[in-house]
Amino acid sequence: MSLAIFDLDNTLIANDSDYLWGQFLVDQGIVDKAYYESANAKFYDDYKQGTLDIIEFLNFSLQPLADNPPEQLYRWREKFIADIITPLLLKPAQQLIAKHKARGDTVLVITATNRFVTEPIVNLYGIDTLLATTPEFINGRYTGKFNGVPCFQEGKVTLLQEWLEMTQETMENSWFYTDSHNDLPLLKRVDHPVAVDPDETLALFAAQAVWPIISLRGDDCPIDHFKMTPMELSV
Repeated sequence: MSLAIFDLDNTLIANDSDYLWGQFLVDQGIVDKAYYESANAKFYDDYKQGTLDIIEFLNFSLQPLADNPPEQLYRWREKFIADIITPLLLKPAQQLIAKHKARGDTVLVITATNRFVTEPIVNLYGIDTLLATTPEFINGRYTGKFNGVPCFQEGKVTLLQEWLEMTQETMENSWFYTDSHNDLPLLKRVDHPVAVDPDETLALFAAQAVWPIISLRGDDCPIDHFKMTPMELSV
């Protein structure tokens, strides 16, 4: 029995839910189009370049939660999940999760995207445990702030360690699947780091470190990598 950790965006789904949620708000006329679309694109580019100021981004991305009543936010989110996210779910990702569960592994998702956006997505994959940046909720409203440590870069390591201490789980024989070089701090701490449809920086690092590189963008889980060596697994 092992710990199987999955990133979400561009790993379990074929796009970035944080960016897409921002675009959804623009398309629905919920936020100012000119300002929000430009800022959303800039923050996403910063993320891909590894230069994202996570505090500045959270102040931006969580503000619409504070500006609207929760009941309306939940209705928008339901439409977002149905129209935008559901078509991005990946069958090979579902198969890989099922393989880990069949082995008796503990499966969890760890993501920088906030819990409001990601919780229903993770539920679609039948995963019970989610570690994510948590929007602050006080007196029946979101405040636009967040609780605790942002679940980003080293913050993922911090939140995972807190969860391990709380649950008495261990990192022995642990796996972590992700597409992003922003996750190198956590990739370096697991026994089985796996690059999934990786960005250019992570692909280069994974090749040099002889880490497995796989794709979940086809019709089926590519190979039974539990029985493969890293070099055999690379595609």
